[in-house]
Amino acid sequence: MPAMSDTTAPALLTILRYPDPRLHTVAQAVAAVDERIRALVERMFATMYDANGIGLAATQVDVHERLIVIDVSEERQQRLVLINPEVEWASPETRKGDEGCLSVPGIYDGVERSVAIRVRALDEQGNSRVIEADGLLAVCIQHEMDHLMGKVFVEYLSPLKRNRIKSKLVKAERDARR
Repeated sequence: MPAMSDTTAPALLTILRYPDPRLHTVAQAVAAVDERIRALVERMFATMYDANGIGLAATQVDVHERLIVIDVSEERQQRLVLINPEVEWASPETRKGDEGCLSVPGIYDGVERSVAIRVRALDEQGNSRVIEADGLLAVCIQHEMDHLMGKVFVEYLSPLKRNRIKSKLVKAERDARR
């Protein structure tokens, strides 16, 4: 982990890599939105930005609570925190689009998702809010909510593709340790 010159910067978290079995853990509800959760939110944003991601679920950093951070903006200043998110509505219209994942580095493939959704969640202050999303934000929310259910996007792919991806990532991990 690189040293941080700013002592106020949150420490980065380790992102679990597929096929790590911990990625299949179903997250539990956040019991209280408190300082521990707010500190985790800051560390998750720092980790996501450092990895050039647009979304990160707590499951991906081995914290099995229903917490997601997202920022799909080009400028990286439209932070969205979803605690205990629940889908209230998803459009019947779907679209297949390429997705990638910080837990499945270098792999992109098509996944079918609802084009629009409405989600109710708590923010980092514990306030309930409703988010209506379409486009990239809708895809990102659905992708991250899958993580909270223990599902990685490659599970939407054929068993053949999934096994090829798993083999490729296991080999890359083994080669990196040499």
